[in-house]
Amino acid sequence: MQPTSSRYLKPEQWAVTVLRTVSSWWHMLHLAGITLVMALSPSTYHRANRNATYRYIYTSTWQILPWFTLLSTLLSLVLIRIVLVTALSYGLSRYALEMMVRVLVLELIPLSAALFVALRAGLAFNSTLAAQNSAGPDIAQLQRDLVPRAISSVFSVLSLATVSGVIVLLLAYINVYGISPWGLLDYTRTVGRVFDPIVTLGFGLKTLVFGLAVAVIPTAAVLEAARCNTRLSSPLQPGATRLLFVLVLIEVGALAVKYI
Repeated sequence: MQPTSSRYLKPEQWAVTVLRTVSSWWHMLHLAGITLVMALSPSTYHRANRNATYRYIYTSTWQILPWFTLLSTLLSLVLIRIVLVTALSYGLSRYALEMMVRVLVLELIPLSAALFVALRAGLAFNSTLAAQNSAGPDIAQLQRDLVPRAISSVFSVLSLATVSGVIVLLLAYINVYGISPWGLLDYTRTVGRVFDPIVTLGFGLKTLVFGLAVAVIPTAAVLEAARCNTRLSSPLQPGATRLLFVLVLIEVGALAVKYI
C-alpha cells in the first residue's frame, strides 16, 4: 500500500498546497476588508439592512444571552473559588482579586463569548449562504447578508462579554469580601488599577476583532468552497479550525502587547 501522508507529497504538490493556502488566507483578508468598508459606508444602512441587522442581533445575542450567562457564571464561580483558595494557602490573598479580574474578565470571558457566538449563530447562516452562492457572491449580496451579520456578531460578543464580566466582578467581590459594603473602597481601587485606559481600550478592540473574526472567517470558508465547487463533507462548521487558530492568535498577540 502506498503511503498517503502529506510527508510524501512531491515538491510540486507542496508548492500547489502552499499557493492554495496563501490564496485562501488572502480571500479571507479581502472579505474582511470589504466587510469593514461596507460597514462604514452610510449607504449600507437602508431599511432592509437595518431590519436584517435587528434579526441577526436577536438570533446571535438575545437568544443565547441567558444560557451563556448561566454557563459563564457557574464556571467563573468555580474558577474564583480555586484562585481564592490557592492564593490563601500560599499567603497571596492580596493578589487574588486582581488575578481573578485579569484572567476571567479580560481574557477568558471574551474568548469564550466569541466561541459561543460562532458555534450558536454561525451554523444556520453559513449553511444558507452556501446554498445561495454556488456562483460566488456579489457586492449587493454581501452588503445584504454579511454586513448585518458582522455587526450583529461584534455586538453579540461585546454584549456577552460585558454582561458576564459584570457578573464575574460581582461574584469576585462577594467571594473576597462577603456581603458587606466595607470592601468597596479597596475593591474599586483594585479593579480601577486593572482597568486603566490603555487596558480598557485594548479590551474593547480585542472584543471587536473577535466579533469580526467570528463573522468573516466561517463565511469566507463557505464562499470559497462554493466558488471552487468543493463539497463540505466535514461535520465541523466551515472554517472552524481556522477561526479557532485566529482567535488564539489574537489572544496571544493581545497578551504579548500587554505583558511583554
